[in-house]
Amino acid sequence: MSFRIDPRLPLTGEVRRILTDEVGKALAHLEMAREKPEQGLHKCRKRLKSVRALLRLVRSGDEPFCQTENECYKQVSALLAGPREATALIETIDRLAASFPEQSAGGGLDAVRDRLVMRQHELHAGAGLDAAISAAAAACREGLGHIDRLSLPDQPEQAADILAEGARATLRRARKALDKAGSRGEADDFHDLRKAAKTHSMPLSLLGRLWPTPIKARRKAVDALGERLGELHDVFVMRALLDAEAEPLGPPEDIKLLGKLVKRSEKSLRKSSLAEAAELFGDSPKRSTRKLARKARDDLAGAAQEDLAAAAG
Repeated sequence: MSFRIDPRLPLTGEVRRILTDEVGKALAHLEMAREKPEQGLHKCRKRLKSVRALLRLVRSGDEPFCQTENECYKQVSALLAGPREATALIETIDRLAASFPEQSAGGGLDAVRDRLVMRQHELHAGAGLDAAISAAAAACREGLGHIDRLSLPDQPEQAADILAEGARATLRRARKALDKAGSRGEADDFHDLRKAAKTHSMPLSLLGRLWPTPIKARRKAVDALGERLGELHDVFVMRALLDAEAEPLGPPEDIKLLGKLVKRSEKSLRKSSLAEAAELFGDSPKRSTRKLARKARDDLAGAAQEDLAAAAG
C-alpha cells in the first residue's frame, strides 16, 4: 500500500490507512527479530519512525490522539534501542576500518570488534530481548486498536492547513536543531538534528507532489544527511564508551587506535553534516511551506470538486 496521502480522499481515512499499514509492518518485523535480531529490530524501528512522523504531521488536527500515540511508539522504540545499538557499534568499527584502511590494516581494531560482537551475542541471546520484543508487539497491537479513534477535519481547506502546519513544524524543528548544532555542537544537538532530518523526510513521501521544490532531489539529500548524522551519532556513542572509567571496550592498548580514528571521523562528519543541513534547512520554514499550503488547498479543493461533478454526473 502507498505511503502517500491521496488528496482525492478524506484525510482521516488516509492517515488511518497508512498508520494501520505501518504498524502492521512493524509487528511483522518484530516477529522477524526473534530469528534475525539485526535485521528485524532495525526494520521495526524504521517503521516506528514513519508512524511517529505521520502523527507529528497531522498533530494539529487531533492533538490528544497524536500526542498520546506518539509517546506510546516512542516508548516501544526505546525498548528495542539497546539491542539495536549493539549492532550499530559493530557497524561503526567496520566503517572506521573501511574509511581508514592503512591505519587499521594491522588489526588494531580487532580486539574491540571481538568484544563488541560478544556483547551483541549476549544481548541477542538473553531472555531480555525476547521480553522486549513481546512488550513491543503487545504495544503495537494495542495501538492498532486505537487507530479508529483518530478524527481529523476532512474539509479541503482545513486538511490543507493541517498538512502545511505539520510540514512547517518539522522545518522549524530542523532549523532550531541546526542552529544549536552549529553554535554549541554538543552530541545531543546533533542527535536532535538527526531526528529532525528523519522526521522531515517522511512528509516528503507523504505529501508527494504537494511539496513546492523538486521532491526526488530533496528526498535524496535529506536521506543522505540522515545517514551521515546517524554515523556521527554512532561515533558519539563510541566516544562515550571510550571515555567511560569502567573501560567497557578494553584496556588502553586495545583502544588506542580506535580513539584516534573516532576523533578524525567525528571532525569530518561534523563539518559535512552542518554544511548539508544548512543547504536544506537554512531557509525560513514559513517561506518554505507557503507554496505547499497554497498548492495543497488547490489540489484538495480540486479533488473535492471532481468528486462532486462525478457524483452529479
